[in-house]
Order: sequence, then C-alpha cells, then structure tokens
Amino acid sequence: MLTKEIFVDIHVRFAQGQSIRKIARELNLSRNTVKQHLQRKEMPTYSKRGQKKIKLAPFEPCLLKRIEQAKPDWLPATVLFDEILERGYSGGIAQLRRFVVQFKPSVKAEPVVRFETKPAQQMQIDFTTIRRGKNALKAFDYFGGFTHQVLCDNAKALIVMIP
Repeated sequence: MLTKEIFVDIHVRFAQGQSIRKIARELNLSRNTVKQHLQRKEMPTYSKRGQKKIKLAPFEPCLLKRIEQAKPDWLPATVLFDEILERGYSGGIAQLRRFVVQFKPSVKAEPVVRFETKPAQQMQIDFTTIRRGKNALKAFDYFGGFTHQVLCDNAKALIVMIP
C-alpha cells in the first residue's frame, strides 16, 4: 500500500527532472510502480477487505467453553482438534492452534538464583572422558586436590563402590 507521502514524493521528484529509474531506486520501489503512480493524478483509495470466513468460526463458542471447563489445566490443541472433528470441523489443526493460543495462560518462569561457594568447598561434575595421549585424566589429580562436596547432575551415572 502506497502512502500519501510517497505518492506526492514520486510526483515531486519527477517534476524536478529525476528519472523513473532513480526515483524507484531511492524510494525502494519497482519502476513499474513508479510509472503506474505517475499516470495517476490522484492518490489511489484503498478499501478494507471483507472479513474472511473461516471454518473454525462455528466451533469457537464450544472451544471457549471447553477451555474454561479445563481451567486451571490446559487442554492441548490436539485434544480440542479431535473433539471438534467429531462435530464436523473440516479445517486444519494450524487454524485451531492460532485461535486457542490467545487463551493459553502465560507461565512465568521462576527467577534463576545464582550462588557461589568458597574455594575447595564444592565441585559440580558431568561425565566425560578427557585423555592426554592414551591415559585418561582424573579431575582430582589434574586439579591437585579434593573438595568437601561433589554435586553430580546425573545421579543414575554414579557408582557406589563398597570396600
């Protein structure tokens, strides 16, 4: 859609002697668009498009009712899709998802709380093998000591050795 300012700008630049190609380049328009608007003496009028009829419209009250009934829980779009398919809906799930997302409650994430420990107090580990040549390195040997606590992010991977 062309604004009134650009329409006037095209006519003023052309009246000042600029070429169509230069006007198009400077206003980031195609040459055909510039030519088309130079032929017009008045600003084109644009009318609003009619509202598009969507297949989901007859099912919206039912969907809103189901969303309300499910509160505080949330019904996935796939569940709602299956329900309205049984009632005769012939559209796709993407249209349904675009409709129901506006009613989905926003989940606020809890703020991340960082904490620091004193040196040699705590070590956090993940499992990997680091090699120098053929020999695997052991973290305690490599860093020259030990810590009072060791936190592991995957407790399933821990092995308890009984003496």
